[in-house]
Amino acid sequence: MSGTETFGTDTAAAAAAPGGTGSGTTGLEAIERGAGRVEVGDKAMINARADVNQLLPLKYRWAWDKYLAGCRNQWMPTEVGMQADIALWKSRDGLTADERLMIKRNLGFFATSESLVANNIVLAVYRHLTNPECRQYLLRQAFEEAVHTHTFQYICESLGLDEGELFNMYREVPSITDKAAWALDYTRNLEDPEFRTGTPEADRAFLRDLVAFYVVFEGMWFYTGFAQILALGRRNKMVGVAEQYQYILRDESIHLNFGIDAINQIRIENPHLWTEDFQREVRGMLAEGCELEVAYGRDTMPNGMLGLNAEQCERYMHVIANRRAAQLGLAPIYGETENPFPWMSELMDLNKEKNFFETRVIEYQTGGGLDWD
Repeated sequence: MSGTETFGTDTAAAAAAPGGTGSGTTGLEAIERGAGRVEVGDKAMINARADVNQLLPLKYRWAWDKYLAGCRNQWMPTEVGMQADIALWKSRDGLTADERLMIKRNLGFFATSESLVANNIVLAVYRHLTNPECRQYLLRQAFEEAVHTHTFQYICESLGLDEGELFNMYREVPSITDKAAWALDYTRNLEDPEFRTGTPEADRAFLRDLVAFYVVFEGMWFYTGFAQILALGRRNKMVGVAEQYQYILRDESIHLNFGIDAINQIRIENPHLWTEDFQREVRGMLAEGCELEVAYGRDTMPNGMLGLNAEQCERYMHVIANRRAAQLGLAPIYGETENPFPWMSELMDLNKEKNFFETRVIEYQTGGGLDWD
């Protein structure tokens, strides 16, 4: 875990305190006149005693640093020229049939995925994460998810794609539908307006949501898609789309690391939640997520291309699943694996590099130490 600060939070006392189980966690409750000042020890990830409107004093510097890093990463899709991509897409022999299928299904998954993640952040995670510096980062992340959705609208419009086909693909392509349905299943309890954290069962439901969306959805399921589009960019194809995917990758690096740190901090403050049974359940979630992504890889690449094939993507997902398990302090899920795409690791060095598609030098300003791949 990167730079996580811990303090001795009495979770039981926090839950028993006024507002500790959810009635005082929105930040919209009536002001308690004459109340004492917030102490660092009163702040917690969930079921906090402290007023969620009071940012200072900071307890989790890692969360604030990720907010600042996100702000430094500001970009908009319309800054990226699409002329070369448009000409290539319209060219009769510019792309193979397999490449066109991959691009459309790739875009079809991402087009609504960013909205699904944003809805989870705004309607579930923000509500139950009772720490103001973490909420500050969530507000930044929600904006970035909106920018990513804008990106796919911009690509769709630029290339003249069928917008109905692209944005409804998560209902029409089974492997995409299966992933979305799996993730949304973990928000069933949290979307209930009566749901409150504060009990072991409810707190574990919230942790499951964090694992599903941060570790599996953003930390595993984006990988096949990134590898596919960035492989095109390395061959000087669809360079505008590839540039935008690299910007998204930069954002997602911080999203993932925030989620990992949040989960691990909740574990530290609530060790009774991280039982052996629950650890086995989380490992099972990672394995299920991996299998769903493998099916998606086969669906988007029925034939090999660009030096990629579905079998390589399966091995890559085994590498990623084991890495995510390790970040959560869990045993590996798959046997020893070797990364079939070492060039992806090179693209993760986001501090400063010249774009592989030779467009312009990009200054990457991040929180440092991003472990995305």
